[in-house]
Amino acid sequence: MSKVLISDSLSPRAAEIFRERGVEVVEKVGLKPEELIAIIGEFDGLAIRSNTKVTAKVLEAATNLKVIGRAGIGVDNVDIPFATSRGVIVMNTPFGNSITTAEHAIAMMFALARDIPAADRSTQAGKWEKSRFMGVEVTGKTLGLIGCGNIGSIVADRAIGLKMKVVAFDPYLSPERAMDLGVEKVELDELFARADFITLHTPLTDGTRGIINADAITRMKDGVRIINCARGGLVVEADLRDALDSGKVAGAAFDVFEVEPAKENILFGRENLIATPHLGASTEEAQENVALQVAEQIADYLVDGAVTNALNMPSVTAEEAPRLRPYMKLAEQLGSFMGQIVEGNIACVEVEYQGAATALNTRPLNAIVLQSLLAPILDLSVNMVNAPVIAKEKGIEVTEKKLNWEADYHTLIRLSVSTQDNNTYTIAGTLFADRQPRIVDILGIDIDAQLGEHLLFVRNDDKPGFIGALGTLLGDAGVNIANFNLGRVGPGQGALALIDVDQPIGDDLLKKICALPQMRQAKSLSF
Repeated sequence: MSKVLISDSLSPRAAEIFRERGVEVVEKVGLKPEELIAIIGEFDGLAIRSNTKVTAKVLEAATNLKVIGRAGIGVDNVDIPFATSRGVIVMNTPFGNSITTAEHAIAMMFALARDIPAADRSTQAGKWEKSRFMGVEVTGKTLGLIGCGNIGSIVADRAIGLKMKVVAFDPYLSPERAMDLGVEKVELDELFARADFITLHTPLTDGTRGIINADAITRMKDGVRIINCARGGLVVEADLRDALDSGKVAGAAFDVFEVEPAKENILFGRENLIATPHLGASTEEAQENVALQVAEQIADYLVDGAVTNALNMPSVTAEEAPRLRPYMKLAEQLGSFMGQIVEGNIACVEVEYQGAATALNTRPLNAIVLQSLLAPILDLSVNMVNAPVIAKEKGIEVTEKKLNWEADYHTLIRLSVSTQDNNTYTIAGTLFADRQPRIVDILGIDIDAQLGEHLLFVRNDDKPGFIGALGTLLGDAGVNIANFNLGRVGPGQGALALIDVDQPIGDDLLKKICALPQMRQAKSLSF
């Protein structure tokens, strides 16, 4: 009989589900790290929320552990790479609290519209300032959604029910999906110009960090109201503070902050700010939903071998797993590489299989390519199960091609990504005799490289002195080169380098590298 430890507080129903499925369950909440390490070796499964920290030390002691289930979305408390290396599946429940978070955003919008928190404080202080609190109706107003994915689409549905006009900025929102939701897809500048209320529902990435800043605020309506129940860092808090003080922004309601827990913040103390302590998922229903979902998922895997919402493994049968394992690693590397170098919004993805790869069950390989491709761009909660669905919802066309003949390699996977501005990126890889992934083509240029943990990817003009200058920069910065792989179109034409280094390339050093003559592109990559 499989045995599961519940180490964080979950609904009692979760333990009942395990017992009903024939899984032994032990509930020990509030364990200290050393206490968890002392007993974790007994268990096949671990059900957690955010309090339990599943570190490398815990995983080293977890000699029988097969699956970790996180009741909720975030898995910052789990060392996923180390869990993967130990063969432990990590699952989460990405959709269990979507309604709760969407409803919190709507509640914040109402609170802003009618100054409810300030009116409450005033009234309970014995004042009766009826004329002071003049609110606005939401009926007939325009709500601007920045991000219209799972949570954003629920907010849109609720707002339409309130007779609001909803406009949405989301590069991955297809016209068909927008029509189904009843929202108008617009560019960001148009959203800023039209919206009376703006609510954010997008992950925090390099492309969305500071998406609302001083410049953006100048393009908004006077008296706009801003709600953020998504991620801290999407709004530049200092710029919002100035806009609140000047009256340009009539009010803001924030559930998330750049630094949490937010014991102090430059926004605090203003009458036109509503703040809550990251309560987006804090309802009885949401906590119940994620607890039941994680229990079902862990039991499904331990009893039947089914994998759902895994963050580090696609759906694969027991018979296929040994043969697919090296191809899964190659597919993950190809997708992750592409996700880190592509610039612009993705329109099309093509996965091409050649030679021996055509005989495989390619569905899990396609899923892992998409997951690895989209995760750096969208959200770490993207997994191999939901990645194809997310791609479809975002209007990304995904195709597969199989070429049965062998060309230069007995087996090969090629990934091609086209962006909405008509740029195309390609990368191809194979398996050598040692079944280790090798990259053999990047952007149409032949190369032979294995991917290390930290890489510097460079595109440049093939001119004398460039490699020397680049090496000098790295050496002066104390960065040791493990491997240096080069490729080029031809003498004096486009070239690229894939440099395996012993530590990450810092932002300051990357800026110096980008400033080198003949440089076209430089990216710091991690795997």
